[in-house]
Amino acid sequence: MPGPVEGLKVVELGVWVAGPAASGILADWGADVIKIEPPAGDPGRMFGRMLGCDLGVNPPFELDNRSKRSIVLDLTTDQGRDTAFELLDDADVFVTNVRPGALQRLGLDFESLSARYPRLVYGLITGYGRTGPDADRAAYDVAAFWSRAGVAHLLTRPGQTPPFQRGGMGDHSAGMTLAAAICAALLARERTGTGQLVTTSLYRQGAYTVSFDLNTYLLTGQPIAIGQRETMGNPCMNNYAAGDGRRFWIVGLEGDRHWPPLCRVVGRPEWLEDPRFRDAAARFVNGPELIAELDEIFATRSLDEWAQAFAAEPDFFWSPINSIEDVVADEQFHTAGGIVDVPDGDAGVGMVATPADFHGTPWAPRSPAPELGQHTDEILAELKARRRS
Repeated sequence: MPGPVEGLKVVELGVWVAGPAASGILADWGADVIKIEPPAGDPGRMFGRMLGCDLGVNPPFELDNRSKRSIVLDLTTDQGRDTAFELLDDADVFVTNVRPGALQRLGLDFESLSARYPRLVYGLITGYGRTGPDADRAAYDVAAFWSRAGVAHLLTRPGQTPPFQRGGMGDHSAGMTLAAAICAALLARERTGTGQLVTTSLYRQGAYTVSFDLNTYLLTGQPIAIGQRETMGNPCMNNYAAGDGRRFWIVGLEGDRHWPPLCRVVGRPEWLEDPRFRDAAARFVNGPELIAELDEIFATRSLDEWAQAFAAEPDFFWSPINSIEDVVADEQFHTAGGIVDVPDGDAGVGMVATPADFHGTPWAPRSPAPELGQHTDEILAELKARRRS
């Protein structure tokens, strides 16, 4: 069965992660994505070496570029640009995260392309937006998403240095945002007959990620305090360590509902009447004392033993704090569709799935990421055949 956007033609001029991630999602969903690369290739092809992979694979690049076709074009030449324009003649979508100034110099900015191709949906990811003093400033997601948007600061405990972001966090969420915006613009095109520019930025994506904090500050002028485990105002919404050192999070967000099951599961039913902990206000005031007592209790059993006790209380919500190895070994991750089989010759390889499923038009990846220029001759032959017809 075809994917939900099969028949869609997407031309990508993407580098590193964010732009390729957006069109990679569309490729997963069935689109024919033609990836334009310079003679040296998308710099994302260097990720394998940068990460120290010595097995001849490039896992990050594979994730965002599977099911695409690659054509090498030198866009600094008239011939290269003419071929790009020819590719766009019957394209539905153009996706890019190249800086706006460079796109303008190449004649691939929105204003130039929309004049030639009024039905084209133009999807653009920038670092900081299209206008303003930093509109053409270089940005990776660790700069615009993680650092400047406040994410790193809000994850930094007082007196400590900021944590390091994991690769592609902002890029992938921005890519999903752009994929959704492109689909909305295609729907609008069905009504209006014309395409449009749709954009997101790593900065905006970061701000939306911490929008609880930002919106609270906007409406009240007050920041939300950065939580510290030992002094959490709601000790039922905190992480703890079992006796075997494995950590877990209990998620007692609703005090009246979740406090009684916690008391029962740790064998302290008397806490329900203890004036120190009887209601949310008392638990807030006496939080450090309660957290210390819970630390002592949870240290008496392994996490597997606690998991059995937790299972006996339907209103006790919790989760293990998994390592990457734990996630891959988690049955639920697999049954929830977290891994997808990517065809590769006569075999297949398991990769992380993009995070949306369609139950009427299910998608499936069709091939691994292309080699640099793997489909150049094929795509040029298609253009030649189209000229003849």
